[in-house]
Amino acid sequence: MCGRFTSLLSPELMEVIFQVKAPQVLAKRYNIAPTQMVPVVRCCENDHNQLEEMKWGLIPSWAKEPSIGSHMINARSETVHEKPAFRHAIKYRRCIVPASGFFEWSHAGDSKQPYYIRLLDNSPMGLAGILETCKTPSGDQLESFSILTTSTNSLVSQLHDRMPVILHSDEYALWLNRNMHEPEQLTHLYLPYPADLMTAIKVSPFVNSPAHDSPECINPLPK
Repeated sequence: MCGRFTSLLSPELMEVIFQVKAPQVLAKRYNIAPTQMVPVVRCCENDHNQLEEMKWGLIPSWAKEPSIGSHMINARSETVHEKPAFRHAIKYRRCIVPASGFFEWSHAGDSKQPYYIRLLDNSPMGLAGILETCKTPSGDQLESFSILTTSTNSLVSQLHDRMPVILHSDEYALWLNRNMHEPEQLTHLYLPYPADLMTAIKVSPFVNSPAHDSPECINPLPK
């Protein structure tokens, strides 16, 4: 699964990679947790990409209780087109979640050791996402998203049996294409990202708390 990630991109890098207009100041996020607001890339009606803040944890438009989103931070790519909460979004409301890396934990008894997983060359990731819009109890509109997951590669499998769907840059246009409504044409995008292009770094348990959001979350532990 994907339960924590980072987003350390500069506005300039965000604009170049995802073809969006980014704010002049873009806060670096070292420990993004579910239910938090996150910059997400979507394609708008004018076919231009747009960067918008959305809540992590998809809330279906028909949901009567917004807290349901805290249980929908991920969507399995194998069944996303079947689930009532996701099947409309995968056809019509896809998005990309810019990330710099994500966290997973190894378990040994009662202890948990966090690892920071990023691309070997430190380049940004584009995570495949889906979004929905719902009305809050106050009548405002709230956009929320889930990150798609797939089976793991040989690196991540040492820590977990799922990993986020990481799109290659030449796949962004297809994923965001508003005129493509056939989920079966997307299945080739769900392959695990190549393990030899990634690295897993042992980091401090400091990251375990979602209240912590600083460079210490990704500092490698001494060997």
